[in-house]
Amino acid sequence: MGNIFLNLKKYWYFVLMIVLLLFVQAYCDLSLPDYTSELIDVGISNSGIEHSVPQYISEKGFMEVSAFMTDDERADWQDIYEYDDAAGYYTLSGDNASGETWDALDEEFSNVIAIAYMINSRMPDGSSGADITQADTSGMSDEELKIFMQMQQSGSGNIMLDMRNALEEQLSSLGDSMIGSMAKYFVMEQYEACGIDLEKIQSAYLWRTGGKMLIMALIVAAAAILVGFLASVVAAGVGRDLRNSIFRKVMSFSNAELDKFSTASLITRSTNDVQQIQFVTVMLLRMVLYSPILAIGGIINISRYKSGMSWIIVLAVAAVLCIVLALMIVAMPKFRIMQDLVDKVNLIAREMLTGIPVIRAFGREKHEEKRFDTANTDLMKVMLFTNRAMSFMMPALMLVMNGVSALIIWVAAHRIDEGVIEVGAMTAFVTYAMQIIMSFLMITMISVMLPRAGVAANRIKEVLDTEPTITDKENAVTAVPEEVSVRFDHVSFRYPDGGDNVLTDIDFTAGSGKTTAIIGSTGCGKSTLVNLIPRFFDVTEGSVSIGGVNVKDMSLETLRRQIGYVPQKAVLFSGDIFSNISYGADDISEKNVAEAAEIAQASEFINEKPDGYRSAIAQGGTNVSGGQKQRLSIARAIARDPKIYIFDDSFSALDFKTDTALRNALSEKTKNAAVIIVAQRVSTILNADQIIVLEDGRMVGKGTHKELVKSCEEYEQIARSQLSEAEFLKSIEEKEEC
Repeated sequence: MGNIFLNLKKYWYFVLMIVLLLFVQAYCDLSLPDYTSELIDVGISNSGIEHSVPQYISEKGFMEVSAFMTDDERADWQDIYEYDDAAGYYTLSGDNASGETWDALDEEFSNVIAIAYMINSRMPDGSSGADITQADTSGMSDEELKIFMQMQQSGSGNIMLDMRNALEEQLSSLGDSMIGSMAKYFVMEQYEACGIDLEKIQSAYLWRTGGKMLIMALIVAAAAILVGFLASVVAAGVGRDLRNSIFRKVMSFSNAELDKFSTASLITRSTNDVQQIQFVTVMLLRMVLYSPILAIGGIINISRYKSGMSWIIVLAVAAVLCIVLALMIVAMPKFRIMQDLVDKVNLIAREMLTGIPVIRAFGREKHEEKRFDTANTDLMKVMLFTNRAMSFMMPALMLVMNGVSALIIWVAAHRIDEGVIEVGAMTAFVTYAMQIIMSFLMITMISVMLPRAGVAANRIKEVLDTEPTITDKENAVTAVPEEVSVRFDHVSFRYPDGGDNVLTDIDFTAGSGKTTAIIGSTGCGKSTLVNLIPRFFDVTEGSVSIGGVNVKDMSLETLRRQIGYVPQKAVLFSGDIFSNISYGADDISEKNVAEAAEIAQASEFINEKPDGYRSAIAQGGTNVSGGQKQRLSIARAIARDPKIYIFDDSFSALDFKTDTALRNALSEKTKNAAVIIVAQRVSTILNADQIIVLEDGRMVGKGTHKELVKSCEEYEQIARSQLSEAEFLKSIEEKEEC
């Protein structure tokens, strides 16, 4: 799983910007429930009154509150107000009506104002709270009535302070919001008594708070858009880097590593697996980073509400974790199987698409359809299982969320009835609860996606961690040898996973300016032999050297730039004829390309095309014939003007006339180069300076055609099987004349 996060190291600055934006987004998201609570509790319930200490207070209200104060509090109370003779009421003086100072006054006087409101609300109209004996006891609770009777019977010298002290014990069971709300009811009464327009205050508060919410929502939207954009940039960059890394690594593989990973698997790892990581990277940056921030912020904010409902959040989170954990245990093992089955489907599809002519020729369509259907059905079953498991998750989680909402409302209704919290606080609690649960939900959802992405990351890492067995030595030779004879010194070779040698004790020299031919029965190791020269494989025993320098000591670039290689299976790339011929030669001129095509006997069919050398070549060269494809491959090797030519059975698709013309033209071009030809036809190698005969990976003959006919029984059998008696005798006579 750590492999996914390591991909982000290169983009740390983008990740840092995303984290900062997520903090901004979370701050605004977490502020909205508080504003909603204030709109309900302050804007609607309290008519827009924000402070417990009134800005304007009547003389009667001023005296009623001061009656419940200590001497020190009364002195502070009198200091903060100034009497307005013209208006006939008290007004907060100077800086006392500013934000922080006003908040401090609320904290100091909120309780006493709430107590004054509680007591004065029991008094008959026109009476003062100072005369507590006139209080109406009919609406009092049992606890208030008990306190009231104790105060009347106590004969205390200061019954108002005693009553306050007793009621403060009752207030301590209420939350700060309820105490503040009771004090604000007193403020509303005072504003009405002073003739202040409450509707105007309420309207102004609603517009102001609504405007703040709108700004917060816009910031959330802007932050979310920027986070999405940056996350997409990072994910796309990670995908690009992984594809580049895989491509570069695969290009450095020798045939041994390529045999370890199938072509279909490498394609899947470069596409499907990278897409999985790219998708999860976006989710990590947009959801996983955001969820803890939102969850922690929600928990901090919800703790400010003394509602006694925190246990509901713990219960909801535990339920979510149990559901997701169960799903992960069930579905997680299937993800590895799914990716392997995707490889299998790709492999079969690739085989079918490339082998369509053979499939049709042998009437095997039904068999191949059945084979593909079996692999496709296996993949479908696994995907159905995982998708059904995942589809169960969302309804279960929605049930938890809706159940939590109902439980919060049910519990909060009792708290509201008891006067512990207000309606707005309940609304904020529900919103924060949903945010916390959604945060854990997002984390758990991504945790379900992570296993599949983890499998994909491990498959990619498996490719990237595979070290090529064929690499340059630390001080590899980069100088090109002047003499380029190829020497096989008692070479033996076996494949990495093979048991027996494929080649055993091969010993010969392919000299510069000479043509060396290799012939033998199918599967005797001819292609393997020539593949040792450009180091597609390294020898097991002995050595291969060029100009006296062991190929293992030469840099791969230096080694392979000396070689013009024509593989047994001609390979063309999508593009045009010119790009294919000039593929291995940098900055080659059109004249040299035409010359190479002329030698390869390809110019005739090229010139017949409307666009000539700019004629399009389809992927794999499917729009040209086998012989044309082979001639273009030969032209590509000639255009490079190498010092060593390797033709791995490259003339098999040519007719005898073209074959002869090509070899005659090639002899002049290659007179200073070492030419190695792997051939099936004796007629192709009759004039070779040296012929190597292989049988079961061993040299059973070495010499010219004439020499081998006399000394090598295996070669004589091959020659007689391919040539008529007249041709066979003629070839010997011609050689004798020479």
